[in-house]
Amino acid sequence: MSHDTSRRDFFANPRMPLMAGLAVPVGILSTLAAFVLIHLIHLFTNLFFFGQFSFADRSPATNTLGLWVIAVPIVGGLVIGLIARFGTEKIRGHGIPEAIEAILFGKSRMSPKVAVLKPLASGIAIGSGGPFGAEGPIIMTGGALGSLLAQTLSLTAAERKTLLVAGATAGMTAVFGTPLAAVLLAVELLLFEWRPRSFIPVAVACAVAGFGRAVWFGTGAIFPLETGQPQMVALFSCVVAGLLSGMLASALSMALYKVEDLFAKLPLHWMWWPALAGIVIGVGGYIEPRALGVGYDVIDDLLHQNVLMQVAVGLLVVKAIMWVVALGSGTSGGVLAPLLMLGAGLGVVLSRILPGADPMLWPLVCMTATLGGTLGAPLTAIVFGFELTHDSHAMLPLLAATLTAHAFVTVTMRRSIMTEKIARRGYHIFREYGVDPLERHAVREVMTAQVQAVDASTPLVTVLDAFFGAGQTHRAFPVVSEGSVTGMVDRASLQRWMDAGRLRTVGEAMVGETVEVALGTDTCQQVAARMAVHQLERMPVVDGPRSRKLVGIVSRSDLVRPLDTHFHEEHQRERFWRPRPGSR
Repeated sequence: MSHDTSRRDFFANPRMPLMAGLAVPVGILSTLAAFVLIHLIHLFTNLFFFGQFSFADRSPATNTLGLWVIAVPIVGGLVIGLIARFGTEKIRGHGIPEAIEAILFGKSRMSPKVAVLKPLASGIAIGSGGPFGAEGPIIMTGGALGSLLAQTLSLTAAERKTLLVAGATAGMTAVFGTPLAAVLLAVELLLFEWRPRSFIPVAVACAVAGFGRAVWFGTGAIFPLETGQPQMVALFSCVVAGLLSGMLASALSMALYKVEDLFAKLPLHWMWWPALAGIVIGVGGYIEPRALGVGYDVIDDLLHQNVLMQVAVGLLVVKAIMWVVALGSGTSGGVLAPLLMLGAGLGVVLSRILPGADPMLWPLVCMTATLGGTLGAPLTAIVFGFELTHDSHAMLPLLAATLTAHAFVTVTMRRSIMTEKIARRGYHIFREYGVDPLERHAVREVMTAQVQAVDASTPLVTVLDAFFGAGQTHRAFPVVSEGSVTGMVDRASLQRWMDAGRLRTVGEAMVGETVEVALGTDTCQQVAARMAVHQLERMPVVDGPRSRKLVGIVSRSDLVRPLDTHFHEEHQRERFWRPRPGSR
């Protein structure tokens, strides 16, 4: 039995080392951008709430402005609206949908304005009390840096995508110290493929950012936590927590876009919407100051059960309203930190009633499940929850609850918070992907091996009579000279050559013309793509690029034949054991 040694598990990509090398500066630049963004947030927080030019990390909740605190987010919203109106509209929103849209529909091109204005606008938005996280803006900013580097070089759109995603995920790594979750975010949300050519450079950028983060932000988990070993009954509790987290994720997503619809109906230019949302943020910040800003300290208190139940419920209601209204207005800011806080709040409530585990486990579980359900990225959320806390005992509960939440959301909602905005712009994104059946099969498996060929020395008139007469069997035929393929002939080209009058044989007509050929080892997907690019309906198959000996011919209808097997695998139901008639 002969073995095919030409097929590989993955496509060979000689440019992958180059892309991995380019991912190193992308990781460094994204880490620097994260450093700048965090310090911009600190600076604007001090300016807006304390009147000080300082980069010290201070919570806006400690301000002493009284009623004047209501004005601060309004001023911030006005500034953001002006930046978006006269700078670039791309800074609006929470970053990830915009990155996805650039990848899928913009050939991964992002402008220098985004790289500069996105962190500036986000620093102002969060620094003036906006209830956002820094992760969305840094994903957009890091992605813009990767895209800009790619645009200065001679790279393909696919390679630009790789560097854009590398920058985005490196930025996330620099902010949270979660390189594995960042790589999974790339796989589940941004790359839309699972290939070493893109996965490895992204992982390199995240590794660089992970090491670089230690220089400016230190090492260790952001929210270190250690819970006890859960009991068997905790599995039931995880399912309950997952379902409720999925409901919360669905409710937040629906509320967000309802609010966005309400803003769209206002008889005002969208430039003024962030200022209107600032009124709600200001009032909410006056009622509950801890709802202002990023709120990492609040998340830490919720995870460690350092907040009274009544206080936690009030805080989370206010935070949810502020976040939904602010994000629905198009203000620049991230979604991860608010979702972590809201999910952790749900866990605080459930910790009083769910059995089988340490009460501190449930804020972490609900936080992670809410994030996974909302983003539609469960594996990212599970690893993210672990890397944020380093709580190894939580892994199984995180897995059970997050996948339950994800299942609930995928059944009950058509789109996620990540894709709804893109869908409203007229683009549909299908989040599932798998191995293309056309990539699994080689051309030699579907080609026609018995081929009628035209010898290059045959006169044109003879070819017309013998191959394109009343007994014509095919629309086109390969032309061979001494066994090597020189071209393809069809009725239209043959008639054009005959009308020219000076050509006698098919070989003379083929001089100077190029012919696309396929190898038997090419995949059906590769050849189908080339047929589409060159607008061909069939292609001769040769034994090698040099000898070009004809071994077959493949048509469009041949290439889609593997889809028939795929269709039956998906739809044909079979039973391998059938009871005999009359048996009991």
